[in-house]
Amino acid sequence: MKLKDLLYKVKLKEVIRNTDIPISSVHFDSRKIEKNALFIAQKGTQVDGHEFIEKSISAGATAVVCEHFPENLNPDVTYVKVENSSEAMGYIAANFYDNPSEKLKLIGITGTNGKTTTATLTYNLFESLGYAAVLISTIRILVDGKEHSTVHTTPDIITLNKIFKEAVDAGCEFAVMEVSSIGIHQHRIAGLNFKVAVFTNITHDHLDYHKTFAEYLKVKKSFFDHLPKSASSLTNIDDKNGVVMLQNSASKRYSYALKSDADFRAKILENRFDGMLLSIDGKEVWTPLIGQFNAYNLLTVYSIARILGFDEDEILTHLSSLGKVDGRFQSFMTKTGIVAIIDYAHTPDALENVLDTIQTIRNHSEKLFTVVGCGGDRDKTKRPEMADIASEKSDQAIFTSDNPRTEDPEAILADMEAGIKPKNYKKTLKITDRKEAIKTALRMAEKGDIILIAGKGHETYQEINGVKHHFDDMETVKELAIQLNK
Repeated sequence: MKLKDLLYKVKLKEVIRNTDIPISSVHFDSRKIEKNALFIAQKGTQVDGHEFIEKSISAGATAVVCEHFPENLNPDVTYVKVENSSEAMGYIAANFYDNPSEKLKLIGITGTNGKTTTATLTYNLFESLGYAAVLISTIRILVDGKEHSTVHTTPDIITLNKIFKEAVDAGCEFAVMEVSSIGIHQHRIAGLNFKVAVFTNITHDHLDYHKTFAEYLKVKKSFFDHLPKSASSLTNIDDKNGVVMLQNSASKRYSYALKSDADFRAKILENRFDGMLLSIDGKEVWTPLIGQFNAYNLLTVYSIARILGFDEDEILTHLSSLGKVDGRFQSFMTKTGIVAIIDYAHTPDALENVLDTIQTIRNHSEKLFTVVGCGGDRDKTKRPEMADIASEKSDQAIFTSDNPRTEDPEAILADMEAGIKPKNYKKTLKITDRKEAIKTALRMAEKGDIILIAGKGHETYQEINGVKHHFDDMETVKELAIQLNK
């Protein structure tokens, strides 16, 4: 493909030399450069790609996209200056892979909580209905059942376009992806053509990156601000910022809710540990999923399908057969009748939602143990909030390590401890070792008691000082239950 074709829709500031040259590949990582490649120099959060322009040219790059030209220009290289390399890369990647997102019905889901479950259930619904689809989620990337590895909630835009091209070639009609606030801010969705954009909710998270809640809100909203008239947007208007999200959006707007008047509505009729009975737009449906947060998730999936033109009864029939998502309110009962629940809840709001759900289902003659930690090198302000919620809403709270990363686990626990109310001190414990914390909860628990193990969910590792060690909450609790004869 010619460089001039790759630059379609890119906001150009200056071009030096010929754009009528062949380009074999596009990269922002200089280590992947090959002959006749285009190198895009990004200013990242850790590294400035402009420092690797010369290295990329030595490796075979014949064109460079950058925000400022290097001092020494190579006479055999074409240089393209743009205002924002990350944004430009979105359009370049889309052009290189023949704009695959335009050939798919692409659904983007953003919000603090519920993205993974909603995206996964939407993908599963499409597959259940007989359509080949794509899933881009925190847990996994699937192209009509074929799995790809994933690192970020929203992969880089070159990877995304490559996956979507593969999906189009495989005959996929739908694609559903999580859209994180960091992904939006870093232009990792630039150049994509969304058919439906969804807002689930917004609460306290990622303030280590965005610094203020106002900025976090602004970034989320920008996803909807840039939608074209041809797109549809869907918002949860039970969230106080739900309406705000769609202000100024040119898209066709829809709403869903459990508590407010909306285009699509649901109500919980019965809620148990083995599932719940819902009324969605006046029709009853049983689901193995549990809790109010899952009622929102299922209503979101239903609303997306309705917007896309699927039959209401057909959606509900298939919706009732969708199972739980790994690490999202995933339960296990030991041989002595202790209920262990694994959930990814890693924000104050998510933890509160899970605990409130358990409170509505339990009979209160049993005890509720909560094992929870907070991640290192992340937003510190949510730590005392999560400790307060866990100690307030549990009979026993055990604070432990999550992914400490480069932080001292004891310092993280100290931050959490600061949020405990004096009246709750006596029902809290600090056990740094996560396995020991889970073992302690099992030892203390008796028949019928409930243990919530929160924060890691689907993750199968624990990151300590840059090293990922194998650790799976569900695997661990099952092994310990056998060891303790519980």
